[in-house]
Amino acid sequence: MRRRRRGGNTSPSPRPFSPASRADVAAAEGGAGPVRHLKICNRRGLHARAAAKFVSTASRFDAEVKVTKDGTTVTGTSIMGLMMLAAAIGTTIEVTASGREAAQALDALGELIANRFNEDE
Repeated sequence: MRRRRRGGNTSPSPRPFSPASRADVAAAEGGAGPVRHLKICNRRGLHARAAAKFVSTASRFDAEVKVTKDGTTVTGTSIMGLMMLAAAIGTTIEVTASGREAAQALDALGELIANRFNEDE
C-alpha cells in the first residue's frame, strides 16, 4: 500500500539538534507534540544496532515517539519499523513525540543521533 504524503516541508532546512524550545513545549501542551528534524550522520545509517539503541532510548520516557521519512511514519519503539525507513547517512528524519516527557525524549534522541549512536564509525 502506498502512503500519501501530507503537506510539504516549509522549513528552509532541517534544524540541527537543540534542546526543547518553548515553541516545542507549547506544541506538546496543545496536543500536537514537539518535532525535531534530525540528520542521520553515522556511516551505516539507521541499521539494526542503531535502531535498537533508538528504541531503547525512546522507551525510557513517558512519551509516544513517531518517526517519519519520505511520508512514511513508524512508531519509535519498533526496531523493524525504524529499519523499514531505510534511513541512510545524510537522511533527515522527522521525530515527533507526545506525552508527559515528550521534550525530554526528543532531547535524548537528538543527542543519540548527533553522537552517531555512540558507534566508533
